[in-house]
Amino acid sequence: MYENLAILALFIFLYSVLSGGLEKTPINGAVVFTAFGVIVGPLGLGWLQLDLGAEMLRTLAELTLAILLFSDAANANMNVLKQNIRFPKRLLLVGLPITIALGFGVGLFLFDSLTVFEIAILATMLAPTDAALGKAVVTNKSVPENIRESLNFESGLNDGICVPILFVFLALATNTGGEEGAHILALTLVAEEIGIGAVVGIALTLSAVWLLKQCKQRDWITETWRQLPVIVLAVSCFAIAQVIGGSGFIAAFVGGLLFGILAKDHKHHLLLAAEGTGDTLALITWVIFGAIVVGHSIDSVSWQIVVYAVLSLTVIRMLPVFFALAGLNLRTDEKLFMGWFGPRGLASIVFAVIVLNENLPGGDIISMTVVATVVLSIIFHGISANFLVDKLAKKVQQSNS
Repeated sequence: MYENLAILALFIFLYSVLSGGLEKTPINGAVVFTAFGVIVGPLGLGWLQLDLGAEMLRTLAELTLAILLFSDAANANMNVLKQNIRFPKRLLLVGLPITIALGFGVGLFLFDSLTVFEIAILATMLAPTDAALGKAVVTNKSVPENIRESLNFESGLNDGICVPILFVFLALATNTGGEEGAHILALTLVAEEIGIGAVVGIALTLSAVWLLKQCKQRDWITETWRQLPVIVLAVSCFAIAQVIGGSGFIAAFVGGLLFGILAKDHKHHLLLAAEGTGDTLALITWVIFGAIVVGHSIDSVSWQIVVYAVLSLTVIRMLPVFFALAGLNLRTDEKLFMGWFGPRGLASIVFAVIVLNENLPGGDIISMTVVATVVLSIIFHGISANFLVDKLAKKVQQSNS
C-alpha cells in the first residue's frame, strides 16, 4: 500500500509543478496519466500493484466526472451560451440520436457474436463525450466562445441523457423490461433520470447558495473551510440524485449551471478548489485505468474492436455532428473541429462497469471495445488538441481580418 501511495504522490507532485509547461505540448493531461499507469503497472515495470475492483473504479470515475461537470458548468459563460443555444441543442437532439443509430449500424456489420440489443448497448455507451478529456479544448481561450460553450454544454448533458437509454437496452437484453413494453419503459426512465436529476440539482444548489450567503454575511466561514462547500455540493447533487432514481450527472451539471449564475463574480474564487480536486481525481483515475484496465485488456483486443473504436471516434461521431450543424452559421472547419473533439472517457468507463455487472454473453467484447475506444481517444485527442486549436485560431483570425 505504501509503495503505491508513494508512487502516486510523487507523480502528482511532479505533474503539478510541470503542468504549465506540459500543457503547451501535445503530450499532456490524460495521455501522460494513462501512459504513466501503463509504464509503472503490471504491463510495464510492475511497481504499481493495485487491487481495485470494478466497482471501486466506477465510483472513482463517477465522483471525478460529477465534480468536473459541476465546475465546468459553473464556469460556463451563460450570455454566450444563450446566444448560441441552437448549437448544443442540435448536437443533443439531432446529433446524439444519429450517433447511436450509426454506431448501431456499424456494430451490426462488425460484430456477428453480439445480439441486436448488445450492439445497441455498445453504441449508447460510446455516444457521450467526456468532460475531462475535452477540458483542454473547452477551457482554451483561443477556441471561439460559441464552440467552447457548445462543446461544454453538450458533454455536460449527453452522458446523463444516455444513462436511461442504456438502462432500456440493458433491460431488453436481459429480459427484465417488464410487461409495460419497451417504449413505456424508455419514456419512464428518461423522465425519471432527467427530471429527478434536474430537480435535485436545482433544489440543492438553491439551498446551498442561500446558506453560503447567510453564513458569509455573519463571517462564519473560516478560510480553511472555504475550499470545501463547492466540492461537497457537487458530490451531494450527484449522490442524492442517484439514490432517489435520477441521473447524478444531470444533477451535477444543472447544479453547476445554477451555481455559476447565482455566484456571479465570486464564482472563480469558490470554484478553484473544486477544479483542483477534479483534476487530481482525473489524474488518479487515468493512472489506475492505464495500470489496471489497459494492462489487463491489451491481449483481448481484436481487429473488429480496433476498427469499431477508430470509426467511433471519426465517422460515427463526425458525420452526425456535421449533419446536425447543417444550416447554422459555422464554417466547415469549425464543424469538423466540433465533430473531432468528441472524446470518450469517464462516462464510457462507468457504463462499461455497469454492463460487466450484468453478465451479458457479449459483455467482454463490449467492454474491450469501450476500453480500446477510450485509449485511442486519450492518444488521438490528447496529441491533436493544441495543434488543432492553434490552426482553428489562425483560421478565425484570417476570417476576421
